[in-house]
Amino acid sequence: MTQLTDRSPSVPQAPVPVQGGPVPALAASFVRGATAAGLGLGVLALVVMGLWISSPYPDSGPGGALRLVAGLWLLAHGTELVRAGTLSGAPAPVGVAPLLFGALPAWLVYRAARDALELGEGRLRPSARGALWAVTAGYLLVGIAATVYTAGGPLAADPRSAALHLPLVTALAAAVGVWSASGRPHGPLPAWVPGRVRGALARTRVAVALRSAAAGALALLGGGALLVAVSLVWHSDATQDSFQHLADAWSGRIAVLLLGFALVPNAAVWGAAYGLGPGFALGTGATATPLALAGAPALPHFPLLAAVPAQGRGTPLHWAAVAVPVLAGVMIAWFTVRAAAPRHGSRESAWGVRETALTALLGAVGCAVLTALMAAAAGGPMGTGRLAAFGPVWWLTGAAALVWTTAVGVPGALGVRAWRVRVPGRWWRGGAAEPGQDSETAVPVPAVPAPAGQPELEPGPELGPDEGASEPDEGAPEPVDGASGPDDGASDAYDFLPSGSWAEREGGLEETAALKGASEGSAAKLQPVPVPTPEPEGESEPPGEGASPPPPGEPSGRATP
Repeated sequence: MTQLTDRSPSVPQAPVPVQGGPVPALAASFVRGATAAGLGLGVLALVVMGLWISSPYPDSGPGGALRLVAGLWLLAHGTELVRAGTLSGAPAPVGVAPLLFGALPAWLVYRAARDALELGEGRLRPSARGALWAVTAGYLLVGIAATVYTAGGPLAADPRSAALHLPLVTALAAAVGVWSASGRPHGPLPAWVPGRVRGALARTRVAVALRSAAAGALALLGGGALLVAVSLVWHSDATQDSFQHLADAWSGRIAVLLLGFALVPNAAVWGAAYGLGPGFALGTGATATPLALAGAPALPHFPLLAAVPAQGRGTPLHWAAVAVPVLAGVMIAWFTVRAAAPRHGSRESAWGVRETALTALLGAVGCAVLTALMAAAAGGPMGTGRLAAFGPVWWLTGAAALVWTTAVGVPGALGVRAWRVRVPGRWWRGGAAEPGQDSETAVPVPAVPAPAGQPELEPGPELGPDEGASEPDEGAPEPVDGASGPDDGASDAYDFLPSGSWAEREGGLEETAALKGASEGSAAKLQPVPVPTPEPEGESEPPGEGASPPPPGEPSGRATP
């Protein structure tokens, strides 16, 4: 018995959270949040300190470089910085945050919150709400220290902006991590959500609208990035000249290149706003739109800004940028109709016109909200005076996205749905097939002969045995013995049958057998019934040579004298 138990294979078991109270688990989550903030600062410090060491003319010592690291880390969260060393002596705000900088801190917070809820051997597991607040608190503690540390540096953080943006970004990223670790549940919703909203969000069309909204926003971003790339190639000489004049040393050029790479998502949002129509501001009083570049732009020397169109009226080449919002509307219509009327689905399962239009409209609204949020994050001030406004106006960009995607997405979704649920052959045949059945493959049912008791048609002139007879077609079924011939009413049932072979029909053998049985039944009903002819009394003919004598006990039919 001992040998059997020793040799038995061990069954792997899922890790169980260690029991020890919520305080150690929350402390571990708090440490994870602080570690995530430290990793983000460390990555930026590695890059900035490397460039500072390689720079031939550093502006400050290592303390100033580290304060610059803290300022850039806060700028990645959307915090507005204040630049003190200006020519006028007045502090100038810097609010254009490179969107690519914010990807690393958000991912680190997401991973910290997700790892805090994962089970492991000997690992304490807090509640979802506790992990959210603990990770956020640990991250914000490092953020507060970084905000205080930037004071007196080249780029100091604005405390009010830091108090607004830093907790918001951290809490959102941590919430997504907790939701992912919990299995991405779709419900139940909190109790404070109204009942009508809970019912609407539980329907399928809301999930479809969210997917179509995300697809439309991605189409706008991709189209904007394409516009920027084409414009950079078109103005390649100006782009190269701006890049060379910003820095002479290779370390400075690497810094400019990294900054330009981090601002690529911002440029994509600016390009999307340009294609939508409102365009983007190039300082106070200057706006670039497809129609024209109005005002006097205040453009600093930077390679990405070299892609701005020349001042003056727009050309048809600039007007072609409206293809970007059209593409976004097409994406919303396509993602909506994929669920409303699938390509290989049945007409009965297709959504109605009202539900399809409402789903496409919800997708357009979601795309407009996402576009407005991206426009608000991609712009900001670059200084004072004429440099106080740079980038797209968020509410104008969102309104234009709503108009474009609604005007293209809703009719497009309804048109594709109408095409997919159409009845083939209805317009030129004058009739419609049943739902779920193609009119071209529909086989009519053979006609049933009239019941007995109704007046029959008068027969026409009699024809001879050879008159009016046509040679049977090859392959035609031979008449059954006792059944009516080709001139009877039973042959009318075969007029409904296809001219091709039975094997070529979609129904196959089952439809063939059903039609054949129906035709044979109608033919059997039309068989003539023999009626005995009464013989006159006293007269009978002797049986023929081939007739058999009557059985014994029955009268022979002859009159006895």
